[in-house]
Amino acid sequence: MTVNPTPAVTPPDPAFEAKVRESFARQPFMATLGAALGAVEPGRAEVVLPYGEGVTQQHGFFHGGAIGAIADTAGGYAAFTLFPPNSTVLTVEYKINIMAPGKGERLIAVGEVTRSGRTLTIVRVEVYAQAGETRTHCATATQTLICLHGKSDRPNDLRAEG
Repeated sequence: MTVNPTPAVTPPDPAFEAKVRESFARQPFMATLGAALGAVEPGRAEVVLPYGEGVTQQHGFFHGGAIGAIADTAGGYAAFTLFPPNSTVLTVEYKINIMAPGKGERLIAVGEVTRSGRTLTIVRVEVYAQAGETRTHCATATQTLICLHGKSDRPNDLRAEG
């Protein structure tokens, strides 16, 4: 299925890529999984998860929770690229369909904004399992994210507010 992302836009934050990469670097969960941030462009972000025993289920495939986690993160950062300075992103909801076992050397989650609003942004995420030169489309997610205007993306700022 072809994704029709938001037409090319100029992000309101010229430092969007640095902002996204710095935020990702502060995510302990992604570090625990061993995930890395790939390409970051306006309205688009990739997260890559290498194969490892710690992210598999009983049959040796990538665990559905790992697939969902990187889909959520890729979608969140795709949206965040289009958010203004002095804002942050949180997931409101997502739905994921796993269509094939995640088996291969790595998973690649690609989030692309389909609609960017002032408060809510809709993202579609495609997850691929890569084995050698072969990529298998293993999951699709649809996600809604909220832009919290006037809220810092720095640690503890949201937790302090409750």
